[in-house]
Parts: sequence; structure tokens; C-alpha cells
Amino acid sequence: MIRPLLLTCALLALPAWSAGLRVSLNGTLGPSTALLVIEGQVRSVRIGQTIDGVRLIGLSDDGAMVEFDGQRQLLRLGALPVSQGTTSSQQKIVLGADEDGHFTGIGMINGQTMRFMIDTGATAVAIGVNDAQRMGLRYRNGRQVWVQTANGRVPGHVLTLDRVRIGDVEVPGVEAIVTPQPMNLVLIGNSFLKRFQMQRENEVLTLERRY
Repeated sequence: MIRPLLLTCALLALPAWSAGLRVSLNGTLGPSTALLVIEGQVRSVRIGQTIDGVRLIGLSDDGAMVEFDGQRQLLRLGALPVSQGTTSSQQKIVLGADEDGHFTGIGMINGQTMRFMIDTGATAVAIGVNDAQRMGLRYRNGRQVWVQTANGRVPGHVLTLDRVRIGDVEVPGVEAIVTPQPMNLVLIGNSFLKRFQMQRENEVLTLERRY
């Protein structure tokens, strides 16, 4: 089970487009290696290395500088990937592990940006009251439940989110629990994950849409 720690956000970036080539930054493995998604395939690329026609020039706090087709493109941090038309990538989420081995990133709930971590031990998506209020969720109208925390049982509220989006993939009607305590990030639990086939290979987690 992946247990929550302080958020170290994985890198999600706006893809670059050139003659149909789709490149996005998915994460980093140390200071000199990037996880690039090239045409839907995850590639581990070191600075100075060229894979599938894409060369990694450098990494910085702003993102990754890559070069392909004779042009340089900065893949920035924090932006959600976008799509043109229907592609297989719209059914797949690819995440790189952070330095603590957790799969984190930036997504959206009901059109509002949130920071998340994958938590296979959570029954539902778990949202702290701070994020719930910021995103304008009407959680007090939801069914009240008891939530077990390190400080004992506390009352929470169950609601159904209109939509949860990670990368290219948007899932409607996801059950969530809002806890009365603030949280550093949203935990993506099984109410979202059950709709995907999960596969982990080394430091890369792939979620492929089932339905």
C-alpha cells in the first residue's frame, strides 16, 4: 500500500507537437534523467541522450528542455497535457515515482486544479477540507460518515464528484470523502483506480482505462 507523505509533486507538462509527434514530461529520475512520454510510450532519457528523435538538453525548476525536428521546446511543469482528436493516450495515465517512491502529480476535480497522490489503500478519493473549500465542493450536503484517522474517528462527508481528470483521462461520477482535517494533497483511491488496469514497471506506473 502506498502511504501518504508530504507531497513531492510529479512533473506533468504541456506536450510539444511537431508533425504529429507528441512529447510530454511525465517526471524525473534524479537530477539528470527525465521521464518523457513520446507518442504514448514512456522513455527514460538522460541529459544529452536522444531517443525516438527527441534529445534532452537539460532539466531545471521550470521543466525539461528538449530538441526534435531541429527545434527546441521547453516542457513546463504543472500544466495538464492536452490532446488533439481521439488517441490511445486519452485512455492511459503514465506516472513516474518521486524520490520517495510515491506517484504524485497535478490533476483536476470538477475543473479545479489539485495536487494528488495515488493511494491503493484508500477506498475512495480523499479530500481535505482545505481543498474541498477551495474547489467549491458542496460536501456538507453529502452523507456523513466516520473516518478513521491517527487521532481517532472523525466525521467526514461522502459526495460524488462530477469529474476527475489526470493527464488526458477524465472520469465522471467519482465517489469521494471530504475529511475535516486539512491535507497536503488529494489521495486518489479505489473509487477512481477501479476503472483502470494498473501496471508498475520499475519507477513507472501505468493506468489503462477499463471503462
